[in-house]
Amino acid sequence: GVRVTREPGGTTLGSSLRTLLLQVRNPPIVSTAELLLYAADRAQHIEEVIEPALGAGLAVLCDRYIDATLAYQGFGRGLGIERILALHREPPLSRRPRRTLLLDIPVGEALERARQRNFAHRGGTDEGRFEAETDLFHERVRQGYLKLAALEPLRIRVIDARGSEEAVARRIYSAVADLFPTAGIR
Repeated sequence: GVRVTREPGGTTLGSSLRTLLLQVRNPPIVSTAELLLYAADRAQHIEEVIEPALGAGLAVLCDRYIDATLAYQGFGRGLGIERILALHREPPLSRRPRRTLLLDIPVGEALERARQRNFAHRGGTDEGRFEAETDLFHERVRQGYLKLAALEPLRIRVIDARGSEEAVARRIYSAVADLFPTAGIR
């Protein structure tokens, strides 16, 4: 079986932190506070969701994890990756994924998709804070992700996210098929 989850927001605490982190606010959350809120969410998430699922023999599919923190806070906000890695050296934050899929798409296309998604799912919570950032910020994040992928090409697989959902899904299946050899994923 598979346990599907996300960061931030995979726990009750995480849902509250997600609201804090993704709302547009003035003054904005300072970068160090933002980093520590993401780390707090991840610590709770690992203990409450990820470790129990792995202990039960489940695969965990998590929408965002440490690589997102490295890309957004390390590269995008300019905090640097060493500071983030130092924070993640001790358990439970030392838990790493076996595989990370980087769905790569040019910044303009990615922002348009995100804005359409946010508009379609607009509810009581505004999650547009990152979409409101400059294109330069998003390009730093994208380039950061690509640098991380170049450092760990066996773990981080870059998937071209352009094209139809079916075409992207086929690329994703190819990138994880070796992890699920008996599942018949094609």
